[in-house]
Amino acid sequence: MEAGIVGLPNVGKSTLFNALTSAGIPSENFPFCTIEPNVGVVPVPDGRLDTITQYIPPQKVIPAALRLVDIAGIVKGASEGEGLGNKFLSHIRSVDAILHVVRCFEDDDITHVDGSVDPIRDIEVIDTELMLSDLATVDSALQKAARNAKSGDKDAKARLALLQKCQPVLAEGKPIRNLIASGSLDPEELKALKSFGFITAKQVLYVANVDEDDLHGEGELVSRVRARAEEEGGAVVPVCAKLESELAELDDADRDEMLESVGLEEPALAALARAAYKLLGYQSYFTAGEKEVRAWTIPIGATAPQAAGVIHTDFEAKFIRAEVYTLDDLVQHKEEKAIRDAGKLRAEGKAYVVQDGDICHFLTGA
Repeated sequence: MEAGIVGLPNVGKSTLFNALTSAGIPSENFPFCTIEPNVGVVPVPDGRLDTITQYIPPQKVIPAALRLVDIAGIVKGASEGEGLGNKFLSHIRSVDAILHVVRCFEDDDITHVDGSVDPIRDIEVIDTELMLSDLATVDSALQKAARNAKSGDKDAKARLALLQKCQPVLAEGKPIRNLIASGSLDPEELKALKSFGFITAKQVLYVANVDEDDLHGEGELVSRVRARAEEEGGAVVPVCAKLESELAELDDADRDEMLESVGLEEPALAALARAAYKLLGYQSYFTAGEKEVRAWTIPIGATAPQAAGVIHTDFEAKFIRAEVYTLDDLVQHKEEKAIRDAGKLRAEGKAYVVQDGDICHFLTGA
């Protein structure tokens, strides 16, 4: 899963990125500190892996991974090239989801590009630029699609019809994800939509950058962002980027002690990863053995062959059956042999829908 971190300049994107990835990227108090996108891959915290390894000690543990792309600050006029905007916007097109960092704290010592803190205004600046960028893409693609459709080609006609659905939505100042949410696109159109790389078709998770006096995001500024997200069907995670930076420099024991002292149960990465999974409709299943215990990311509703295909494409094509048990089964019976002897190791076929937390073995043909 890949997420792009966006926002206005100087709202804490790079500070957050540094904290999550410990990458040491500069995060100074001036706009456009980040120019080229910085990329980091971070493990997704999952306590179930620890439980599995208590009963099946492996040589290595591989958690699910989240790839983060820290994209330079976007300013008003970015879709027309302001602040090197077009270059920055192009970096967002390949990600699965957008983490939109919004400043939700007052601090006279930290400059805001617009001179004051107003998270809704900031959100609208970014949204407008992303929609204008997508509209320019649609307008350009429409001309080519119209020429190709004149040949009578079925695919070209379908592509033109899809673009004609997208254009008025963007022209009204609404993101393409609203069109998706309306249910007016069929499966083929949804598939074709991905080929355009529309930014506003992506799901957005708002990251409210708070100060240490509002770690749970109960203040008025975060409440406004939360109301906005609810209108859009999105979500909000409050994060104190400054605190997360301090936590990232501590060892596990000191980190846990500091978290407890401020009333938090876990670092921000865990909450962000869970929220991103939920927003995108993802879940994890596990494979477990002496060599490795590993978490695999799949869409909710994936069948056993599709889940096997995440490991290797051949596994989906040559799938025979899956052997499945739950974490509760493992905790109760302590080992796989006892689970099998108790009749809890289930044999599932091609129609089986893998559940979050399933522990699976896949049997495939030659």
